[in-house]
Amino acid sequence: MLNYSVISAFIQALFWKIVIAIVVYIIGKWAINKVCKISTKMMDKKGVEDSLQGFLESIIKVGLWLCLIIAIINILGVDTAAFVGLFAGAGVAIGMAMSGTLGNFAGGVMILLFKPYKVGDFIAAQGYEGIVKDIQIFNTILVTTDNKTIIIPNGGLSTGSMVNYSKQPYRRVDVNFDFCYGTDYEKVREAIEKIQNACPLILKEPIEGEPVAGPWQGLANMGESGCTIATRSWCKSADYWAVMGYMKYEVYQQLRNSGFMFPFNKLDVTLIKE
Repeated sequence: MLNYSVISAFIQALFWKIVIAIVVYIIGKWAINKVCKISTKMMDKKGVEDSLQGFLESIIKVGLWLCLIIAIINILGVDTAAFVGLFAGAGVAIGMAMSGTLGNFAGGVMILLFKPYKVGDFIAAQGYEGIVKDIQIFNTILVTTDNKTIIIPNGGLSTGSMVNYSKQPYRRVDVNFDFCYGTDYEKVREAIEKIQNACPLILKEPIEGEPVAGPWQGLANMGESGCTIATRSWCKSADYWAVMGYMKYEVYQQLRNSGFMFPFNKLDVTLIKE
């Protein structure tokens, strides 16, 4: 014979559990939306990159909803230990299967947070160099000077060495020129100095707080075929290649037209007649 009092008590208990679960769901949904809005405002104030911001917002939202669902299931009287174990096991399996991808993701997060480079910078890393076109969660896209697209995983970029040529406002252009022995060094030095002073892109005076100096020329080496005169010219980072091309072209043209000789490799052969 059915015990109606027990059934009634069970139905009442289940009813109140459902009511509490609905209330928790409504409050939890409101709280999740509130937290997501606050986190979005905080990331906007911190200047977090859009790609990283969207991903972090999704992680926060999914995590909060997962907690809410487990809480509601627990309120309804269902054992959540099995669900937690299932989620943990799935997380471990996914982590092992995507270890390389997760490493690239972690690298992307580090790059977007600490910003060792930004879009538009000219960098050299992982055996490649080019202008940063895009920084994604898993990869960084470079465009080389000859317009090739290079995709580099962020894992290696975040843990390896990298040169950012655009980080500093000024760069030094080092160009060496070889001249034949017998060349009047002082005349060559004065001619190169005039060429440097005539270039509007080359900085002529030191800048306070920066390692910038005026144009410099000096004897750097005495090789087999001639002597080497080194030049140092400071300029803005954006003008580096323009100054490099200017120095090579002008020194070659002007000094060649002035009669100075550039050496070439030669071999002296001595014949011995027996």
